[in-house]
Amino acid sequence: MGFFSTARQGRRDDAELGNGLWRRAHDRFNRGLDRYHQVLEGVEDEALYAELVDIADQLSALGPRVREICMEAQRRFPSNGLNIPGPLAGVHRALSTAGNSLAMTAEAAAMLRLAVGPVPVGAASVRRRAESVLDQVSDAERRLAEETGGAAAPG
Repeated sequence: MGFFSTARQGRRDDAELGNGLWRRAHDRFNRGLDRYHQVLEGVEDEALYAELVDIADQLSALGPRVREICMEAQRRFPSNGLNIPGPLAGVHRALSTAGNSLAMTAEAAAMLRLAVGPVPVGAASVRRRAESVLDQVSDAERRLAEETGGAAAPG
């Protein structure tokens, strides 16, 4: 059953996200989310775990938003390669930066997980990095919404 649902999801992703730039941005973000959740599995301190789970929930809520951005970008400027369409270069940059920031957020959480003894400021460093991910996704949404007067989208 898992194989068939994975195949169906892959076909759906191909149709909605294409096989190029926007699909890669979407998939990279999801890999970052997966990595963050993997880090949570090894956290033994209950208070820290609760903080990190709260952050995980906030980050997970961004997943559908990133998908919507990538689907709309694919609709406007279909991509089957890695060429960045000029009118949406800012959108791609914001998504790319969000993916990088998400990876750094997972890294910060992993460093906390490995800390010896109590962590005096809790997950403050992870929360700051997660806030930057939120800002970058919001920036991508704003840039996509603003892109109306540039080159006409292929129809």
